[in-house]
Amino acid sequence: MASTSDNPAWGLKICEEADLGSGTVYPILERLMDAGWVTRYEEKGDHPGRPKRFYYELTAVGRQAAHEAGQRKPRLFGLRTAAEGGGS
Repeated sequence: MASTSDNPAWGLKICEEADLGSGTVYPILERLMDAGWVTRYEEKGDHPGRPKRFYYELTAVGRQAAHEAGQRKPRLFGLRTAAEGGGS
């Protein structure tokens, strides 16, 4: 959710940051793509010494869904509520 166009998220980076295995993350990403919340695009250019990466990005619908989920369950995402000094 914190990725940007300058610093996009790819599968293994998401696995590392979420502290989850690829067998958990990739099926979730597939379901999010099927729901229209995430798009995937292929790395362009050279990538010597490693496989090509696929980058994942939240769609507008996905950003809205993530925002709403964060409002309903802020603790689930490690966020503080507004009453606790967290942002909205």
